[in-house]
Amino acid sequence: MLRTIQQGLMWAAVCTVSAGLASAQMGTFMGRVVGEDGKPVQGVIIKIERKDIKGNWQTKTNKRGEWVYSGMPIGGTFTISCEYNGQVMDVLNGVRSQMGDPVELKDFCDLQKIMAKRKAMERAQQTGQVTQEVLKEMTPEQRAAMEKQLKERAAQMARNKALNEAFNAGYAALQAKDYDTAITQLQKASEIDPKQVAVWVQLAAAYDGLSTTKAGAEREQALQKAAEAYQKALELQPGDAGIHNNYGLVLAKMKKFDEATAELEKATALDPPGGGKYMFNLGAVYINTGQIEPAMAAFKKATELDPKYAPAWFQYCSALSSKMTLKPDGTPVPPEGMKEACEKYLELEPNGPNAEGARGLLQLISGKIETTYENPDAKKATKKKK
Repeated sequence: MLRTIQQGLMWAAVCTVSAGLASAQMGTFMGRVVGEDGKPVQGVIIKIERKDIKGNWQTKTNKRGEWVYSGMPIGGTFTISCEYNGQVMDVLNGVRSQMGDPVELKDFCDLQKIMAKRKAMERAQQTGQVTQEVLKEMTPEQRAAMEKQLKERAAQMARNKALNEAFNAGYAALQAKDYDTAITQLQKASEIDPKQVAVWVQLAAAYDGLSTTKAGAEREQALQKAAEAYQKALELQPGDAGIHNNYGLVLAKMKKFDEATAELEKATALDPPGGGKYMFNLGAVYINTGQIEPAMAAFKKATELDPKYAPAWFQYCSALSSKMTLKPDGTPVPPEGMKEACEKYLELEPNGPNAEGARGLLQLISGKIETTYENPDAKKATKKKK
């Protein structure tokens, strides 16, 4: 009897061990990844995340594009994803592990199908046309996203069309010096898309042009509008030397000379090779507004920044001529640098548009100016008396 009991105990122990082994069994996931060309892809990252209990695992595909991961707890729920070139290409949710045969994910991470589907969706987004084949492949969420994208695309295309029409009409009117029409159309374009630098630049040019047809308060108002448009452009593109230059010229016309100089100096700092022209522009504005001293300083700066910019040398010479004095005998005394400036211009542009003017100033310097005046009628009267 004792022997029978012992045998029973041993059998129970064996059953217990068997039950423990069965409860410790693990599941296996496996799959294969192929590329767009249908060939196996090595190094694709497979990530496995358990959702019911916290757990994360990771593996990679081999040379044959195959991957296997064993040791998955039986009965667990998992999300499996694949990453290729740093991008998540496919995701499976709600995958369950099982005892026995591995869980083979046959259609998972088929890059050939995935890329074909993505390209078809991209074509649909670009053309606005969705094929039945693409629709069949879409989930309800993807369809909703596609519809949203198509609506947004249609709205953007309509905005772009209206923007282009307004901008082109405004630009054409500006070229024709129809400033009122240009302002109306470009203002419309700025409301459609306030982030277009070109729109603000052309609108500023239109207001600047309008100012040349006005006087008094209306002129000042047009210049103020031009300045505001240039400010908008600079908010969007602060590193554009050309915009700083144009804004500076408008400020000079408004007689805000310190601010104008600051803007043109910014333009020069951003574009040193163009600095000579920027300072020349400033000098021209000063001349046109009767500011001789700051004009001379600007032209001198232009020649220093770009010694080969001939117009700056002539204007510097011309501005300096206003400071000539005369000796008692009428001999002109040119200010320092005037003669050299005129000669430099002729060296650079001997047949340029200002060549005759430069030669005339040099001749004036070397000649003698008559400082006395005799009335010819008085001479005739003296002769008659004799």
